[in-house]
Amino acid sequence: MTQFLYFSTVLIWGTTWIAIHWQLGEVPILTSVFYRFALAATIMMFLVLASRRLQPTNKQDHGFMVLQGMCMFSLNFVCVYTAGLAMSSGLLAVIFSASTLFNAVNSRVFWGEKPTHLVFAASIMGIAGLSLMFWPELEVDSGKGVDLGSIGFAFLGTFFFSLGNMISVRHSRKGLKPFTSSAYAMIYGALFLAALLAITSTPLAWDSRPQYIGSLFYLAIIGTVAGFTAYLSLVGRIGANKAAYATVMFPVVALALSTMFEGYEWSISSVSGLALVLLGNGIILGIKLPFITRAKN
Repeated sequence: MTQFLYFSTVLIWGTTWIAIHWQLGEVPILTSVFYRFALAATIMMFLVLASRRLQPTNKQDHGFMVLQGMCMFSLNFVCVYTAGLAMSSGLLAVIFSASTLFNAVNSRVFWGEKPTHLVFAASIMGIAGLSLMFWPELEVDSGKGVDLGSIGFAFLGTFFFSLGNMISVRHSRKGLKPFTSSAYAMIYGALFLAALLAITSTPLAWDSRPQYIGSLFYLAIIGTVAGFTAYLSLVGRIGANKAAYATVMFPVVALALSTMFEGYEWSISSVSGLALVLLGNGIILGIKLPFITRAKN
């Protein structure tokens, strides 16, 4: 079951990045994210109630689910969609794989789980790898070129996602299943987004293109309901750090799709950078590599 959850997460989330790219355009980002999670929350709560899997909860549980909704089902995607305006979906997915690094640090801060000494080496590899991947695009002097602002939004969204992971660990330790916690958190996330829409006077615009509508339903049903249920179930089974390894693998899927649909061009720099990112994230999750094992002996 663990392997099924893992591969499901990789395949589902590896394909959502191109769908996110198709959401960008006529509809304001905040509105698109609201549509996604309002639809996902409705479907998720219906499934939980229909299957009678809704667990009893208390005020403290709901307080944490509000925070989870803000971190994992609203703010992180507002940041990610914003970053997507200036970078390809594949590169956006690569930055998101840095959630493994954030999870290692946040697990130490919130749960007292001390990261291994290899975390520092992995962090350097990750930073070096991302620098190699983005250096050519940072040199592009155009309005659509990747800039530090878009990279910052991508990392901020990833950080919010990691905070949501920490809250999910709390739910697991309290015996709350992802079906219950995610259903409530999605509702709270959608309500928070609705409040932001009202505060910012963002219009509820609509895009009637089949590409937009199709990607919206795919992101809400497959990417959110199915994807997050699989991922958070994985967190409950093997912990946030190991589950986050799925975020290391889906950039490979995302970059392949970006190559097909967005014309992403590979170079020696990008290939080398991706290799370092995957290697660094693999090390931080405890994958045994021959040259590291020899170095430790």
